[in-house]
Amino acid sequence: METAERFRAAVEKGEHALFEDLFTDDIRLHSPVKFAPFEGKAMVLGLFGVLLRTFEDFRYIGHLEGTAESTADGEDTPSAVLLFRATVNGKQIHGIDMLQFDGAGRIKELTVMVRPHSAVHALGEAVLAGLVADGLVPATDGR
Repeated sequence: METAERFRAAVEKGEHALFEDLFTDDIRLHSPVKFAPFEGKAMVLGLFGVLLRTFEDFRYIGHLEGTAESTADGEDTPSAVLLFRATVNGKQIHGIDMLQFDGAGRIKELTVMVRPHSAVHALGEAVLAGLVADGLVPATDGR
């Protein structure tokens, strides 16, 4: 999947501008640190700005392709799973990015899963602080 490779390159290079053409306008990002998804291209691009500053020693270690049922419309869609490792505030993270594509090959849904629980907690705190600092959510926004 060409889009998965472009997404991977954007993350690995830490170049925020490379994400612009990868996402649909109505993208939904399901996060391990927030119950409701992040919705819309502007919000997801803002979140990636925070994530690129938050993760340390980020690296992808695997790539799987196939299909998966989209939570947005219930249809099977082309999908890719990228396995990664990183550090956040001294905590080692093991995770996956699950990408689901629209008919044009853009990412319409992205689910991020990480482990262990202590890493999820560290990531949640760091991301919330970054979102507040960037003015993307109010300081009192709950997860």
